[in-house]
Amino acid sequence: MATEVSKDSKFTLSLETAASIAVTIALVVGMWYTLQADIELAKKLPEPEVSRMEYDLKDQMVRDSIMNTEEKVEKLEEKVDSVKEDTRSINETLLNMNNN
Repeated sequence: MATEVSKDSKFTLSLETAASIAVTIALVVGMWYTLQADIELAKKLPEPEVSRMEYDLKDQMVRDSIMNTEEKVEKLEEKVDSVKEDTRSINETLLNMNNN
């Protein structure tokens, strides 16, 4: 369905719809200015200091994570070694079967 718009076209807008549009525009503009004011305020505030305790806790958390990862890697290495041994054993068994 094609609609042709020309200078003779009529456009109707209820009072309720016009008020809704006006309120929506006002809210968006208000939020924009509030956001801009908050950004400017944040630019002027000093950077928060990281307390020694917070630094130590984060440092400990990182160290624990590294140790946990190291343990997991060691377990994986052991599993890989086990799989390699199993593979060698299977290969040897197959070779012995083929030679007999």
